[in-house]
Amino acid sequence: MRSLVRLCRGRAGLHGKAPGQIHGKAFVTSAITPEERARRSAEAMWADDRASQHFGFTIESVGPGEATLAWTIDSHHANGHGICHGGMIFALADSAFAFACNSHNAATVAQHNSITYVAPGRVGDRLIAEAREISRTGRSGITDVTVRRNDGAVIAHFRGHSRTIGGQLFEEEEAGRKGERTAP
Repeated sequence: MRSLVRLCRGRAGLHGKAPGQIHGKAFVTSAITPEERARRSAEAMWADDRASQHFGFTIESVGPGEATLAWTIDSHHANGHGICHGGMIFALADSAFAFACNSHNAATVAQHNSITYVAPGRVGDRLIAEAREISRTGRSGITDVTVRRNDGAVIAHFRGHSRTIGGQLFEEEEAGRKGERTAP
């Protein structure tokens, strides 16, 4: 199999979800599927994500530009009103956001996040945070996360703005020979 590498002209062809990785001015298509890339990216992130592990979050699913995490509210997560502390709901949404925007194997961090709480979470509720990337252009992305109770009721809406910082979560082999460049 020959490497599918072509020189990019500006940012043309990179708008939205690019099927490969950007290395300098060359566009490299990998031998793995987007689904496999998302799975391997999540595994690499999870290995070092001490916060999500400590909070007891679980990864339910990952895919290209999406992730679903879940978590059960315990009594020590309750605030002075006896409902789940908003910071914990934010942390769950933020973690789902992180796994979604890093699913392309390009190291990506949060640039700005906002959350709107629409209903309380209560002790014993299992919360599910579903993240979906809605835009990815150049180094910037926007991901929406909906946090629901296990009965389907919406608890919060979260929007995360991300920025790709360079580097990969795992070393990805290119299809064919490294460094081969061909005309478009």
